[in-house]
Amino acid sequence: MSLEHKISQAKAKLLVDYPLFGTIASKLELVKNGDIQSFKSNGIKLEYNSDFLERLTTAEMEFVFANGAMHASLAHEARRNGRSGWLWQMATDYAINDMLVENNLVRPDEAHYSKHFSGLYAEEIYAELKEDILRDELEYEADDIDDVQNQNTLQEQAQEEQLFDEFAKAVFDSEIKSGEAPSSIGRFFKITCNGKINWRDELKAALERFHKDDYTLLPPSKKFLHMNLYIPSSISQRFKLVVAIDTSGSVDEKLLSEFLSELNFLTNTISNYQIELLLCDDKILLHKTFYSGDILEAEIKGGGATDFRPVFEFVERELEDVKLLIYFSDLEGIFAKEAPNYTVKWVSPKEADVPFGEVIVLRD
Repeated sequence: MSLEHKISQAKAKLLVDYPLFGTIASKLELVKNGDIQSFKSNGIKLEYNSDFLERLTTAEMEFVFANGAMHASLAHEARRNGRSGWLWQMATDYAINDMLVENNLVRPDEAHYSKHFSGLYAEEIYAELKEDILRDELEYEADDIDDVQNQNTLQEQAQEEQLFDEFAKAVFDSEIKSGEAPSSIGRFFKITCNGKINWRDELKAALERFHKDDYTLLPPSKKFLHMNLYIPSSISQRFKLVVAIDTSGSVDEKLLSEFLSELNFLTNTISNYQIELLLCDDKILLHKTFYSGDILEAEIKGGGATDFRPVFEFVERELEDVKLLIYFSDLEGIFAKEAPNYTVKWVSPKEADVPFGEVIVLRD
């Protein structure tokens, strides 16, 4: 059987056995690449070594195409968010392959897999891999560093991936409605066909979008030079976040406690951060700065009416380089008329119309 026929057979079988993976995989561009040992996908095209595919069974080849399909769902460059390209590729492979194994696809030996990463998001796996490297527990040869790319090329790739991602999510929504979606697939798509999205996931996504964390080979890490290993050294920019809390009498202290608890948990995954905390009812009552390792806590003061404008005026006047403001409130108050030049996430126990920003509803 020719390789082309074997590929066609595997793709057809994947479409029958796993319609979601098969439909998305049908859009992938397949490219021969004799310079790689097995296969890799960036969410737009799937590159493969012909000798590697020849050795696979049809079932294992289904796994390869499903892996390529799932890279599309991760919006590869968009979710990478400044992370090291080679390490992000590895992290996404672990996350994808764990989900495929859970759905009983047959994994080739060459595909990245570890039970240790079972059930984790790619972002969480990336953080663990990074820590392992820095603790000398994982030896990984960074011989596929392609992070330095022309900016225009990156923008074009991101646009292509966004289009592919929109197609993938449309297919996924259809699968959800028909009850045919694979197990654990929700880790890779935002479910839009029902109204309840876990607020913790939304808060997590908001932080990850703005948290920059990267590696560089210039210079390489000194820890590994004596072993003739050129492992990227770590460069982390301090993650700056503004958190505002509405202290008016209508705010639910139990929900506030849940919000702060979740925020503390999420910031523990960030190695270098600075949080500017603002307490406000109709005026600023407290401004306090928290750094990495500090526990974010707030004692409710005030109890008067709610006016959101003092917070935005304070940020404009006193704080620099603000990219994200998270505002906890019941959203009953006076809003600023103009949107600021940074992202605003309103965390509230209920749905409400806001003049700018997005609302994250606290509900389980």
